[in-house]
Amino acid sequence: MRYFIQFSYFGKAYHGWQNQPNAITVQEVLEKALSTLLREKIEVLGAGRTDAGVHARQMFAHFDFEPIPDIEDLVYRLNAFLPDDIAVQGIHQVADDAHARFDAMERTYEYWLVKEKDPFLFDHAHFVKHPLDVDAMNQAAKILLQYTDFECFSKSNTDVKTYNCDIRKAHWKIDEDKWVFNIAADRFLRNMVRAVVGTLLDVGMGKMQAEDIHNIIASKDRGEAGVSVPAKGLYLTKVSYPKEIFDEQKG
Repeated sequence: MRYFIQFSYFGKAYHGWQNQPNAITVQEVLEKALSTLLREKIEVLGAGRTDAGVHARQMFAHFDFEPIPDIEDLVYRLNAFLPDDIAVQGIHQVADDAHARFDAMERTYEYWLVKEKDPFLFDHAHFVKHPLDVDAMNQAAKILLQYTDFECFSKSNTDVKTYNCDIRKAHWKIDEDKWVFNIAADRFLRNMVRAVVGTLLDVGMGKMQAEDIHNIIASKDRGEAGVSVPAKGLYLTKVSYPKEIFDEQKG
């Protein structure tokens, strides 16, 4: 039987989501916990990958196992077994062909930055001391919605078949203690959000104009875009699925 597991993690201690040969990852820790508690080797496949140091407020993965008699008890035991920086919100039985990655319709990220030095957000947000023009940054962000090919924001030498992404939302808002960039799309390229944010910050600091985004995207050259901002400010906040995925839920 197939199950979707919903979980979250604070990424500081991990070399990203996906298993690595010589570094600890969230996938490795989650698989070890499930394998220990279910007494069988369990492999999980995530909705996507997050890079080293990136956080997830909502992430899904799927795994296969014989019927689990008490899902709530397994969630309780997993949370007791896992380290404090990984938490499981639920496990749902789904159709046998449901796929955590390929069935995901949309992914949403937030990037946090602070304008004042804040020891309580040191590991949670990027500190930018330079003055920023949020209106110009939002003008530039809006231009992203006009395009689909974002090779200019992709990590170099990435093995992908296409650089096309359908960006559906991209905007900045100012909360009481931080600035938050919200972006949603059907998929993202490796390092894409951090490169987008770095480019928008260049606009906000007056290093380039909002209209320069057109030329950067047309260039398809990563070197034309801004530098990648630190991973610690990036959060995967939502993964959306068709309603029928969870209509199959029996657990």
